[in-house]
Amino acid sequence: MRKLLLPVMIIVAAILIIARLFFLQIIDDSLRLKSENISIKIKYEYPERGYIYDRNGTLLVANQPSYDIMVVPREIKDLDTLEFCNLLHITKDDFKKKIEKAVVYSPMLPSVFLGQLNKLEYAAFQEKERKFEGFYIQKRSLRDYQIHVGGNVFGFITQANEATIKKNPYYKSGDLLGKQGVEEMYEKELRGVKGVKHIQRDRFNREIGPFKDGKYDTIAVQGKDITLTIDAELQKYGEALMKNKRGGIIAIEPKTGEILCLVTAPSYDPSILVGRQRSRNYTKLYNDSIAKPLYDRSLLAEYPPGSPFKILTALVGLQEQVIDTNTTFACHHGFSYGRKFMRCHSPAGMYKLHNGIAQSCNAYFANVYLDILKKQPKTSISVDVWSKHVKSFGLGQFMGYDLPTGRKGLIPDNAFYERWAYPNGSIRPTYIVSNSIGQGEVLMTPIQLANMMATVANEGYYYTPHIIKKIKGQPIDEKYRTKHVTTIDKKHFKPVIEGLAEVFKTGTAYFLGVEGLEICGKTGTAENFAKINGKRVQLADHSIFVAFAPKHDPKIAIAVLVENGGFGSTTAGPITTLMLEKYIKGKITQKDREKRVLEKSLQAEYNKYSKKFIDSMYRIKLRKDSIDRVKNKKKLDSIKKSQAQT
Repeated sequence: MRKLLLPVMIIVAAILIIARLFFLQIIDDSLRLKSENISIKIKYEYPERGYIYDRNGTLLVANQPSYDIMVVPREIKDLDTLEFCNLLHITKDDFKKKIEKAVVYSPMLPSVFLGQLNKLEYAAFQEKERKFEGFYIQKRSLRDYQIHVGGNVFGFITQANEATIKKNPYYKSGDLLGKQGVEEMYEKELRGVKGVKHIQRDRFNREIGPFKDGKYDTIAVQGKDITLTIDAELQKYGEALMKNKRGGIIAIEPKTGEILCLVTAPSYDPSILVGRQRSRNYTKLYNDSIAKPLYDRSLLAEYPPGSPFKILTALVGLQEQVIDTNTTFACHHGFSYGRKFMRCHSPAGMYKLHNGIAQSCNAYFANVYLDILKKQPKTSISVDVWSKHVKSFGLGQFMGYDLPTGRKGLIPDNAFYERWAYPNGSIRPTYIVSNSIGQGEVLMTPIQLANMMATVANEGYYYTPHIIKKIKGQPIDEKYRTKHVTTIDKKHFKPVIEGLAEVFKTGTAYFLGVEGLEICGKTGTAENFAKINGKRVQLADHSIFVAFAPKHDPKIAIAVLVENGGFGSTTAGPITTLMLEKYIKGKITQKDREKRVLEKSLQAEYNKYSKKFIDSMYRIKLRKDSIDRVKNKKKLDSIKKSQAQT
């Protein structure tokens, strides 16, 4: 048996090797295909991206044909460079740079030489394409925007960079992909799947037909159409109202978490980021460091929420049973604590929950907050209790919405204070009482403010805000249909909602009502500071307004924040009520109010602060230049001295 073992093993191994070779050479052509790549030309067929619709079925984003000139450097022969450059209106230097870039990518693989030609440019090149060996036309599709708003919502299409190509083998040089907004978040669904054709060539490099009768070819699959939760008319109206202002408007349907509008101001027309001028236009937007049109304030900007935060102070006070609807506090135009005084614009008098909310009394909510912090034996414990309640509204954390950008805001807890301000448990209630009125360390993004109001409208629950309503052929993510319940009992919301309704009857927004529409809302005026020339300077207050309507069976919750807009009732308030009426009634009855908002510009205010900022930067630069000159002079003197000694 031992004598037979070795011959048997050799025979079995030989049989396995022969079988494998037979499979690879006769049955499976994949390795042969790879080995014959030099005689096979791969052509890609690019599908149309999926269309984008609004919640009412209005087409927002379609496609238009585009043509890229591709180059394979190794195949360039007998090229009349002058004729080629004149035809495409480029310089000889541009030609050299583009060819060098293509060679770096690959001498043998196609890459984009000149992208996004229009129909006339394509026709002119196609007529003479046969003269330019190594160059060919690749047809693609670019976005065709049906509306001129919502740039921050849609994002844009750009060429895949080298890092993306290395990370994801699906993309090749010249491929387009979505950046920012919906285009980036739903890139996989919108892009579709490329088709691939393998074309066989003879020894003279002439195409002689499909390889293996198209056995390895695949058909392009069009991208999926998607429907957004956005109401296009509301989005357009919101952007019009925010013209010559900075800030954001976010509206949410409370019962579903669907985002009805997502306005950031200033914004841009998405169509300017399409075509040959895309790069130049993007650079202009990117370099605008003052207005920052590419900065989505509705998702990224973190502001002190101001008086709207009093809603949460009241709810936590009720939940922790430190107040009830009859608890009364006195106000004497403010609230004294230690050696400090928190000023209040409310009339002096006695305040309960109802009129405390309606008149936005600082003294009332400061007392409520202090009672919350004094309930536990240690302030540190109470701070964590308060923080946990507030965070249950989705604050102080990433909200999980389906857009690729955002900030957490800040809801401080004891760990935060021990780390940054009050180590070793030295925190005292009066040190942080400003949190009670949405100042202090509290920060929120506009979308968090809107979601807070949606939660109040629902009496204690919310759905994660999202912008996708429907994807053709597949369901939306389950997390957008999952209810999040706060730590506040439902019964405590009713008296707070009554106070929010009173704001429009006898409170700080009594002159902003809309006939036939019962609105619950809260004005806000947040102090605003900036560092200029190394000093903390107080600028004009931010104007804030949050609301939902109708009071019974709410259809929309909204937050409006206008930077440097002053009182909440004078700038953000009118915008809020116009947006509510536009969505619920479909028309505007307050024409005078609309006219005032559309004509109001805060540009002079922004220019004033911009000048301060620019002057500050100029002074810093002068100081830096002066320091550099001194350093350079010392260095030069040292060199001269060294040379003299030598």
